[in-house]
Amino acid sequence: MTEQTLPPLANLRVIESSILGPAAITTALADLGADVIKVETPAGDYIREMTWPIIEGVSLMHYHLNRGKKSIALDLKAEAAREIYRELVRGADVVIEASRPGALARFGLGYEDLRRINPKIVFCTVSGYGMTGPYKDMPSHGIAYDTWSGVVKPAYDEEGFCYIPEHVGIGINAAPLFGGLAVLAGVIRARETGRGSFIELAQSDAAAAFDWYRSESHMAYARPENVVTGNKSDNYVRRPVATAGMKEGVRYQLYDSADGHVLFMASEQAFWKNFCAGAGRMDLFEKWPGSKYADHARGNRELQAVLRDIFRSRTTAEWLAFGVEFNTPIAPVNTPANIVDDPQFKDRFRILPHETHGADMLGFPARFVGEQETAPARAPTVGEHTEAVLQQVLGYEPAKIAALREKGAFG
Repeated sequence: MTEQTLPPLANLRVIESSILGPAAITTALADLGADVIKVETPAGDYIREMTWPIIEGVSLMHYHLNRGKKSIALDLKAEAAREIYRELVRGADVVIEASRPGALARFGLGYEDLRRINPKIVFCTVSGYGMTGPYKDMPSHGIAYDTWSGVVKPAYDEEGFCYIPEHVGIGINAAPLFGGLAVLAGVIRARETGRGSFIELAQSDAAAAFDWYRSESHMAYARPENVVTGNKSDNYVRRPVATAGMKEGVRYQLYDSADGHVLFMASEQAFWKNFCAGAGRMDLFEKWPGSKYADHARGNRELQAVLRDIFRSRTTAEWLAFGVEFNTPIAPVNTPANIVDDPQFKDRFRILPHETHGADMLGFPARFVGEQETAPARAPTVGEHTEAVLQQVLGYEPAKIAALREKGAFG
């Protein structure tokens, strides 16, 4: 039975001053029911025109990152607008400055200014390279944090020109995860102690932290070989770092199926035995039983050739059914284009449809079991909620709003 409850963050109010990708730091908060008020310039966040695809004149990036938020347009060059900002902060839990650090301070709305208004405010500034270090003043975009952190390996085309290869964007997606955790931690402490906080987050730092396994492995390998070794199953010989060390794997490897690819993951001896029994090839287990754990049969080309032929004999769907029946880890190999057709994806993911949200988008992945899910609202147009926020949040009468408009508060 589904219980009717308020969303988990229904009593959280966030004032967000953001442009472009860093707005992602509050997307999950809005998905979870937080009241996120996006304060924009009268011209608006030009994220609506950035990157592709563009859907009916508006970017997918805006539809996704700013869904569930309210937009209020304020010209912070006007004192009347700055006073509105201060009043919003008085009743808020969080202020997000998702642009270059100090952008709000230039208007007298930095952390030190706002904490005098609301001592419990959690102020989080999100930027490319952070507030310190030799790169702090460098302009940048999202892929910069992936190249900086070592995530992207330069590629070359047939004419010898270097180009950005397809890759998963890390910095733009990792920063919201770390930032959201930090913000909520700050709010919990503020509600318990009355003490706010100033959080500073760099998207570059988040990208490096997200890819910790590779960088930490390199740091480990910089130590003497008698101190840091490889796996017992590899006779303690060091493999290349992280997934680079998977290239020579055999019992943990990608294989062609009859209609696609599968990932075979029988690195534990028990799983390898299950596979051989299910495939009617116990002779393979008898010849190459392997170690108990983490044995990929590295470099065993003879075995790899046999497995290549075995996996080509069945479809991906048949191998997935085999994995369940014989308790063997086998996974499908999808693409960003076809994952939406995967039955597991269809069962698990909630799609926010373009009919109501402007674009087809993946919903928030975590579920509160037994509670009714709520959908975030469509991403706003510039200043769409200006009057509603002023009336409903600050209690302004129409006459006061009209007077503020005369003073240039809304541009």
